Amino acid sequence: MREITIGKNDAGQRLDRFLSKAMPLLPPALLQKYIRIKRVKCNGQRAQRSQRLQAGDVLQLYINDEFFDQPREDNLFLTLFQPKLTIVYEDENLMLLDKRPGLVVHADENEKVNTLINHIQAYLYQKREWNPRWENAFTPALCNRIDRNTGGIVMAAKNAETLRILNEKIRDREITKRYLCIALGQMAPPEGRIDCFLLKDEKNNQMKVYHRPVPGGKTAVTLYKTLQRRGELSLVEVELLTGRTHQIRASFADAGHPLLGDGKYGRGDVNRRYGETRQALYSYCLRFDFPTDAGLLNYLKGRSFQADHVPFVEKYFKSP
Repeated sequence: MREITIGKNDAGQRLDRFLSKAMPLLPPALLQKYIRIKRVKCNGQRAQRSQRLQAGDVLQLYINDEFFDQPREDNLFLTLFQPKLTIVYEDENLMLLDKRPGLVVHADENEKVNTLINHIQAYLYQKREWNPRWENAFTPALCNRIDRNTGGIVMAAKNAETLRILNEKIRDREITKRYLCIALGQMAPPEGRIDCFLLKDEKNNQMKVYHRPVPGGKTAVTLYKTLQRRGELSLVEVELLTGRTHQIRASFADAGHPLLGDGKYGRGDVNRRYGETRQALYSYCLRFDFPTDAGLLNYLKGRSFQADHVPFVEKYFKSP
């Protein structure tokens, strides 16, 4: 319990408005709930959210200490009263989340609060599975990332050993990720392999594709299989043998089949015609191959997980 004595400069304010300024990490809906269930008292008596504070009033606040901290990038998850997650799978070690397109996984210059990792941390905090104030507390962390405008399955570790193992398995390519995408035109052949080299163009923040080794270039290998065709659109399943930035988007565009909706590598005229502003790309399937020992995660060996809904598939390739 903490106490706050109201000074003359704060007198006259509504209780709820004063507390929202005094504790900016406390979500407004949670603040109203705490007042309602008597976790906020004034001079030892039940408080009302609309009551006007007087100089000398003493507020008794039965609220977790972390809500009294100053806002920082590492505690903004506290402001999410209702975390929104689509959970594909969860156990005591990890979570598999279906990230929706448009949601950024980590904070960037445009978004600090509404990020996937903040929603995960808020969810685990509210379940009382994790608290940053616990001694030697591990901070839940993402094992893989997906671009803001790409959707799909993201792995989150709940403990340090899981993070270590999954990072090792990703590095050793013992986890298979399959994507669905909509490519323009007909892939020729309909099933095959794309080998190239990718080099980042820092000025334009794009990956350039080369068909020969170049200084600084990284090998990129992509397997693909056409699943359906509807007019000029092809639904393609993709498996990455290497995990390079923008690998699918850049290599498909270089092959003459950019992804529908891709504003960086695609065709603006086609995107506008279909009204698409995000690339039609989804990491829809994840399989834990684990040919070598996986320690405490051995129970996942051979298991695969799949996203229930891929919006662009339902929109353009839904069976009649």
